[in-house]
Amino acid sequence: MTTAESASEPSQAGKFDLGALLAERGAERYELHNRYLNPQLPRMLHTIGFDKVYERAEGAHFWDDEGNDHLDMLAGFGVMGLGRHHPVVRKALHDVLDLSLADLTRFDCQPLPGLLAERLLAHSPHLDRVFFGNSGTEAVEGALKFARYVTGRPRVLYCEHAFHGLTTGALSVNGESGFRDGFAPLLPDTAVPLGDLDALERELRKGDVAALIVEPIQGKGVHEAPPGYLRAAQELLHRHKALLIADEVQTGLGRTGDFYAYQHEEGVEPDLVCVAKALSGGYVPVGATLGKDWIFKKVFSSMDRVLVHSASFGSNAQAMAAGLAVLSVMEDEQIVAHVRAVGDLLRTRLAALTDRYELLADVRGRGLMIGIEFGRPRSLKLRSRWAMLQAARKGLFAQMVVVPLLQRHRILTQVSGDHLEVIKLIPPLIIDEGDVDRFVDAFTAVMDDAHEGGLIWEFGRTLVKQAVANR
Repeated sequence: MTTAESASEPSQAGKFDLGALLAERGAERYELHNRYLNPQLPRMLHTIGFDKVYERAEGAHFWDDEGNDHLDMLAGFGVMGLGRHHPVVRKALHDVLDLSLADLTRFDCQPLPGLLAERLLAHSPHLDRVFFGNSGTEAVEGALKFARYVTGRPRVLYCEHAFHGLTTGALSVNGESGFRDGFAPLLPDTAVPLGDLDALERELRKGDVAALIVEPIQGKGVHEAPPGYLRAAQELLHRHKALLIADEVQTGLGRTGDFYAYQHEEGVEPDLVCVAKALSGGYVPVGATLGKDWIFKKVFSSMDRVLVHSASFGSNAQAMAAGLAVLSVMEDEQIVAHVRAVGDLLRTRLAALTDRYELLADVRGRGLMIGIEFGRPRSLKLRSRWAMLQAARKGLFAQMVVVPLLQRHRILTQVSGDHLEVIKLIPPLIIDEGDVDRFVDAFTAVMDDAHEGGLIWEFGRTLVKQAVANR
């Protein structure tokens, strides 16, 4: 061993031991968040009893510090499409690190971005090129910039109740005032009701619209665009020389039982498509803006404009490797077909409960993106309790269901949005019939308790007091 090698060895090994650090400081997790990060997160988790300590995870399950198994019906807001620690994705990341690639030199063309773009576009036959960023909101920002530039128009239309991200451009097309309040001025964009073609055409006639951005199925409330709307909107937009942007950040990559949600409607070919979340494999943040060839060529029209849109960590080797592994797994394990079958089973079994429970108003969605909506009951006793919750704050009943699902049945779910009586199910795409049985049994037990006036209503009173105190 040379002197130089001997001198470099200790620094390469280093003194940093991640496992030892977590063993020493892991118990401080909630205190650390409270002191250095968003202090409202630990406060919220403590209030609703979600302040658990999770120690390991695999597939659609994770385990707490007492060894209890939990079923994940949230998938990290859709990021964990293949579940946690899929062995193929995990191996790909080990491989890319072991290769010691000359990554992000900025002045070369590495093969992995091209290979991932090629494979992603194979599922997007009417699209031609890809820009890789780091998140869903970045993918949306790219689409907004591209649409404005190539049309020469300033305004983008979006749908009421939409969610496209929280950076300033994406926030400008966010259909929920709670996210927008206090961050003005935003971009001069305009909301239209989802499914309202007349409202869309009225705005298009003004001649300043660059695009309409739309989620084929909205994450907030799990509302699907009406049949025929996307194709009719596309035709209107193109007639007025505007573009259709499909936000598939949550719905894409198999979530709804097709590769993209817009593919459920024949003839829909968006000009720009945004994807992220599941493409990461749950490991490395990645976002992608897919578009038609003419759009990219107009944006990147000369060597002077080669970096007119860029991202410092975009196209990094780890993210590209994760994306390639994800698409390989989706094809090899026929994930889209699996989602269609298991999603139909879960939705059908839940929908069958609407006649049994008067508090259960609707079950809707596609694939493994399912909304469970609660509504005003018929019986006088339940109606008075419902009214008590609604008077304090809309959305409390849905929260009353989410909490016992976790605390009593160890199943993690989420309320679909602020002031909504809707639970959204977006589990890992790999859940099986046993997981469906577990969820339906647990949900049935919680609904039985709610209709019998059980302990769930005691928790409801706690939520009412909290809601009143926060006014």
